[in-house]
Amino acid sequence: MIKPRPWLPTPLLSLLLLVVWLLLVRSLAFGHFLLGGFLAVTIPLATHRFWDAQPHIAKPWLLLRFVLRVLGDILVANLEVAWLIINPRRRLHPHFVEYPLMLQDRFTITLLANTISLTPGTVSANLRLDGKSLLIHALNAKDEAALIAHIRERYERPLKEIYEC
Repeated sequence: MIKPRPWLPTPLLSLLLLVVWLLLVRSLAFGHFLLGGFLAVTIPLATHRFWDAQPHIAKPWLLLRFVLRVLGDILVANLEVAWLIINPRRRLHPHFVEYPLMLQDRFTITLLANTISLTPGTVSANLRLDGKSLLIHALNAKDEAALIAHIRERYERPLKEIYEC
């Protein structure tokens, strides 16, 4: 990972801002490159004190595996939800589940909630004020304990390993 410098707190964001600026103006003229570079350095410098601390990725290869797993689960869940919709004999079991969290960091809890919401058929509805549990709505949850175990093994444990170990 690239180390932040006092004059460049987030180098990847600065690079992204420069690229976006050049794409917006659709020109590689020196003046546009210079102005884009100036904005790419000054915007992060002016706003970095308002940001939360950048999360430390303890195991980047696990993060890649996690992303691929989530993408695969999204694909499979799309097919399952489509089958539930077109099947004339469907018996949906919508259910709200109180999911107890092992995670403690706000960033990782947000990642878990977003992962759950990205997967069709489940939506994270609420985080308790104490941050100890997440309310999840599942479109077809026959067994609450099985849903909790599935989320814990597929999403929460890898996030805990990647960010909080």
